[in-house]
Amino acid sequence: MTRIATVVGARPQFIKAAPVSKAIAAHGLQEYLIHTGQHYDYGMSQVFFDELDLREPDVNLGIGQGTHAQQTGRMLIAIEQVLLDQKPDWVLVYGDTNSTLAGGLAAVKLHIPLAHVEAGLRSFNRLMPEEHNRVLVDHCADLLFCPTQTAVKNLKNEGLSQGIHLVGDTMYDAVLQFSGLAQTKSSILTQLKLNPRSYSLATIHRAYNTDDPGALKALFDAFGKTGEKIILPIHPRTANSIKTNRIQVSENVTLIDPVSYLDMLMLEQQARLILTDSGGVQKEAYFFGVPCITLRPETEWIETRDSGWNQVVGNDLEKIMEAVNKKDWPREQPIGLFGDGHAAEKIAALLR
Repeated sequence: MTRIATVVGARPQFIKAAPVSKAIAAHGLQEYLIHTGQHYDYGMSQVFFDELDLREPDVNLGIGQGTHAQQTGRMLIAIEQVLLDQKPDWVLVYGDTNSTLAGGLAAVKLHIPLAHVEAGLRSFNRLMPEEHNRVLVDHCADLLFCPTQTAVKNLKNEGLSQGIHLVGDTMYDAVLQFSGLAQTKSSILTQLKLNPRSYSLATIHRAYNTDDPGALKALFDAFGKTGEKIILPIHPRTANSIKTNRIQVSENVTLIDPVSYLDMLMLEQQARLILTDSGGVQKEAYFFGVPCITLRPETEWIETRDSGWNQVVGNDLEKIMEAVNKKDWPREQPIGLFGDGHAAEKIAALLR
């Protein structure tokens, strides 16, 4: 039986892994689930295992916070020991986090074949830690599972030619599987006394915005000037930066604790606009046909931008205001650029 060691550690990875883990089991493969502990509190971690019916991790390394070097180094040491003990046939990593890099490096140092879900994404912004993580892991991997044709092209432009597979996006699989459940189970709109299309949803967590007090202040100043009712589930890193730098939050912005995946899906589906620096939220906005404003100077998901559903503005006040007041967003439902909803099954079949 093929044995797969899956490395996850951050909120988006739990979502991406949910349909793949189910497909792995359905294909008769054995999975050993390693949680690095990069996200470690209930709202950012355990709730996703509960809601998405992911089985409990076989091991939680409990790495927690630290600088990029500290976090990645501790993960690398701990993952290596698990791989030595378990001797898997494959290591499977997701996305572009420190957990992704540590899992990838541990695998190649031990000569264990490596598979990367969401391979080939590029922002071409070398200041992003995530950009270095994804490039390094792609060049280590034996199987590269690409979500879009653009991702395939990026890999080939870098001289990679072996092991590349266009499978689609597992986050699209997850949205198809769980959006109906969100409508049934989530009560977040009632809790927050929100009507559909009466609010905008915002998320901020990237170092580009949170680690630069000037950038974060510019965003919150812009939020205040929009006059929009903005709901913002607050990432711990963002909350800490707001407190440390004494950033003023306008009355039209409601900060709430991190929400579960089902609650987030509901908030996204029913929002008038989404403002975010998250790659995953950009995609989910596209899946639901909700206009998106990206609070970074670039996006990896250029399909969302080129289709007209995503306007990339950075933290520029004038551009944010222009996008918020934009009237000519697309009227037709988005075209399926992220696969057919069966990416997870294709990944499991290729691993088998």
